[in-house]
Amino acid sequence: MALSRFATRLNSFASAPALYWSDLVGKPTTLQTIERAATVEGLTDVDLNYPDHVTGDPALIGRQVRDVGLNVNGLAMRYYTNPAFKLGAFTHPDRAVRREAIDLTKRGIDAAREIGSSLMTIWLGQDGFDYNFQLDYRQAWDAEVEALREVAAHDPDCLVSVEYKPDEPRAHALLRDAATTLLAIQDAGSENLGVTLDFAHALYAGEQPALAAAQISRRSRLLGVHLNDGFGKRDDGLMVGAVHVRATLELLWQIRRDGYDGALYFDTFPDASGLDPVAECAVNIRTVNRLMSVADRLDADNRLAEALASQDAVGSQQIVNDALMGR
Repeated sequence: MALSRFATRLNSFASAPALYWSDLVGKPTTLQTIERAATVEGLTDVDLNYPDHVTGDPALIGRQVRDVGLNVNGLAMRYYTNPAFKLGAFTHPDRAVRREAIDLTKRGIDAAREIGSSLMTIWLGQDGFDYNFQLDYRQAWDAEVEALREVAAHDPDCLVSVEYKPDEPRAHALLRDAATTLLAIQDAGSENLGVTLDFAHALYAGEQPALAAAQISRRSRLLGVHLNDGFGKRDDGLMVGAVHVRATLELLWQIRRDGYDGALYFDTFPDASGLDPVAECAVNIRTVNRLMSVADRLDADNRLAEALASQDAVGSQQIVNDALMGR
C-alpha cells in the first residue's frame, strides 16, 4: 500500500516572502499562503489552524483550497484566543475557562465539517504544569478526560486526534507521550478518538517513533503522522531525514505495515531560518518517496523478517544497509 497523500504546515509558507511576492505589504493572507503551497510538486493537502486560518465562511475556505488543486486534510486547534488558556485549556482551574475551550473546540469541529474534512487534531500544550505542587494531578486528569470525551461526542463522525508533546509552552505537558495519551483515550472511551504522532515530539519524549506508532495502532488508532526531524532535545522542525534517516525509514515501514492510510504531514519550520518553503517541502516529499522505495525493498527481502524474529541486529543492519546504500 502506497502512502501518497502529503500535507503541510501552512504557516511555513510565509517564509522568505520576497521569493514569491515581489510587492507584498505586510504578512501574507491565509489564501495567499495556500496558493503558494499549491505550487509544491506532489503536495496534495494542507492543514489549517483553528481559529487562526478560519476567520470567514468555512465552506468558502474549503472551496478556495480545492480551487488551487489541494484538499484540506484537517483542522488543528490552537488555544490562544483567551490569555487565560496559558494556565490550561481543558485543565484550567476555572470551570468557565474550561467551558470556553471545549466550546471553541466544538466550533472548530463544525468548521472542519463545513470545510469538507472529518479530522480535528488537538494539541493541548497549555494543559500541564511548571512547578511541583502546582497541580492536583487527579483533578486535572479527570478534567482532561471529560473534555476529550465531550468534544469527541460532539460529532461522532469526525475523528479527533490528540497530538502529544513532552513540554512547551508548559514545562511539563499532561499528555506528554504515547503511553500517557493512550491511557487518556482509554479512560475517555470514545471510538472516534485517536493519536497524532509527531516524529520530533517522539524523539524528545525519549521514544522510538516506530515503536510508539506500533503501540498506538495496537491500542487505539493512528490518525495523523507529522514528519520532521531534530536532535532530540526540543522541537527543532528540521527537514525529514536530516538527522535520523534510519528511524524515519523504520517509522514509515512500520505505519505502512500497520495499515496507516492518512496523510503524511510535514511539520517543519523553514520560517525559522528563512528557507524557501516551496523548495523545502518539495525536498521533504522526494525524501519520503525515496524512503518508501527503500521500504519496498525491505518488504521484498525475506531475510528481514527472519532477522527480526531472531533479534539479529547485525543481520538486520546489513539488510537495511543494502536497501539504503546498495550492496
